[in-house]
Amino acid sequence: MRYLVSGAAGFIGYHTAKALLEQGHEVTGFDNLNDYYDVSLKEARLAQISDHPNFKFLKLDLKDREGMEALFADHKPQRVIHLAAQAGVRYSIENPHAYVDSNIVGMLHILEGCRHHGVEHLVFASSSSVYGANTKMPFAVSDNVDHPVSLYAATKKSDELMAHTYAHLYALPVTGLRFFTVYGPWGRPDMALFKFTKRMLAGEPIDIFNNGKHARDFTYIDDVVEGVIRTADVLPQGNPDWDSEGPTGPATSHAPYRIYNIGNSEPVELMDMIAALEKTIGRTAEKNFLPMQPGDVLATFADVADLKADVGFRPDTPIETGIARFVEWYRAFYGNAS
Repeated sequence: MRYLVSGAAGFIGYHTAKALLEQGHEVTGFDNLNDYYDVSLKEARLAQISDHPNFKFLKLDLKDREGMEALFADHKPQRVIHLAAQAGVRYSIENPHAYVDSNIVGMLHILEGCRHHGVEHLVFASSSSVYGANTKMPFAVSDNVDHPVSLYAATKKSDELMAHTYAHLYALPVTGLRFFTVYGPWGRPDMALFKFTKRMLAGEPIDIFNNGKHARDFTYIDDVVEGVIRTADVLPQGNPDWDSEGPTGPATSHAPYRIYNIGNSEPVELMDMIAALEKTIGRTAEKNFLPMQPGDVLATFADVADLKADVGFRPDTPIETGIARFVEWYRAFYGNAS
């Protein structure tokens, strides 16, 4: 199978491209290698797969319309896994234009490429952030998601709406995946686990927002990648009996369109995550408790019943196992043996 993977130098994109190559697929990856976080980490990820005979990489920005058109015309992917985006909830408050350029204009270019080049399935990254101000737990794909609390979340909800439009107008099979707090080796430096590990190994205090009264559905990267690839193999079908007012209205359609949560379904209190990290590293963190930040939500908790029913998979890596693997990678990559 010929895959196109956007964001191939990113955390989830790199792991997905690597897994596809290991399964024998051809992968064309692209990324703009922006400096939202350390570019050398992105380059190091790419170096792990750059010599694979079935891998091609292009430096390309999602918002480059002509470049995106040429990409689809030249490489003719059968399936597209769209993982590139401007990430980060808090950064979206500081730099809103970057999110519209990448997450909305970029999504349009992906959809147009798929439409005009006969792509059989588009799988794209949404986010648990779309649940926004929702308080019913666990978050289910059948829930209304009309109250985002960050521009990042609003752009991801926009992606879902645009995807449904193309599924409806052009019968393009599209699946959106709402990821829940993905972590693991080669992870993003702007995420809490990475920041905590870095500062604890350096003997520096860690900043804990909302006084630690957060809970997150931490989901290990290998589980996420398995969910992505398994989902790519399950082409969505339109539901002729679809009812917009029915119990699954928001997550299905008369069009070939589906939305799934990918989360561990076991929210972990932030202080419990820190305790597991302290145990793994072998030292107690000095803690600096701070108020809640704009755009944050108190808790995330994924209902993955639809994913399990349709795809036959649910994430299940315990937080202790995932943290141990992350710290092992971090120490090996950055040379922190303390």
